[in-house]
Amino acid sequence: MKISVIYLFAILTLCSCNAQPTLENHKEILKLMGTRFEVTATADSKEIAQQAVQSGIAEIQRIESLISSWQSTSQTSEINRNAGVKAVIVDKELFDLINRSVKVSGLTQGAFDISFASMERIYKFDKGDHPMPDAEKLMESIAKIDYQNIILNKEEGTVFLKETGMRIGFGGIGKGYAANRAKQVMMAKDGVKGGVVNASGDLVVWGDNGSEEAWKIQISDPKDINKSLGTIGIKNASVVTSGDYEKYFTHEDKRYAHIINPSTGIPTSGIKSATVVCPDAELGDALATSIFVLGSTKGIALINRLKNTEALIITDEDVVITSNNLEFNKH
Repeated sequence: MKISVIYLFAILTLCSCNAQPTLENHKEILKLMGTRFEVTATADSKEIAQQAVQSGIAEIQRIESLISSWQSTSQTSEINRNAGVKAVIVDKELFDLINRSVKVSGLTQGAFDISFASMERIYKFDKGDHPMPDAEKLMESIAKIDYQNIILNKEEGTVFLKETGMRIGFGGIGKGYAANRAKQVMMAKDGVKGGVVNASGDLVVWGDNGSEEAWKIQISDPKDINKSLGTIGIKNASVVTSGDYEKYFTHEDKRYAHIINPSTGIPTSGIKSATVVCPDAELGDALATSIFVLGSTKGIALINRLKNTEALIITDEDVVITSNNLEFNKH
């Protein structure tokens, strides 16, 4: 991704044109949730914009402490430690996020599944050449993946992973949720007119960019991220991209993306990038992940069934596929 000509890890570029001098912008770039974030606010004054950005960053840090499966003190880690043992009482916020994740699993027929996390330590997505894992080890891990074994008790506010060895992780939805929350916190600040939260491909924009025009998102060519394929104009929406060019490994001259198919345990192939445009970054995050698993044909078919949701897919053969109503201004 590029925002203001700064390269991130996905394939989007954000441009705001004809900026009005009456509005001030402030942007900070930092590493959060193990990835690169850009947080930008447009406000009546530089000070207000700076304060809004700091509030957004603090919110992202709070979300990370809640959902990280790598921090031993998080509630998510507590759920994973007690898989097959007992239900864990969690905050309503985390409960609701897990509940929404399970619903997306149903929508995508299991293409999206937060219990994929049992596979996280099997592969090394370091751009190197590696053998496929041992078949027995692979089958053992696949057996732990099943969103239907995430047992939620709304009355008691508990989460129980039914099988010993199960794990949940929010790699396919957490950044989108954090971007949503940062946006909501920043919007609540008096004097803030608009902003952008970009979580390495999970991008949400809202409000005034200092121009009468829409925010313009530039879709770059995965073969050369410095070249643009075209633009998408949005207002008060999210654009989320998943790509295979930063986290992957190769085997027998074939590239495998960091997104794992929950039903097979095999990393996906066939798609270079999937971009989803919708009102909600959390949902867009999950859908972009799902498209990699479903493949281009089934993935676009799913998007075409959803309201206010569009997608653009670039296949391994560099074919560009768009959903029915996407307004993509191709160069």
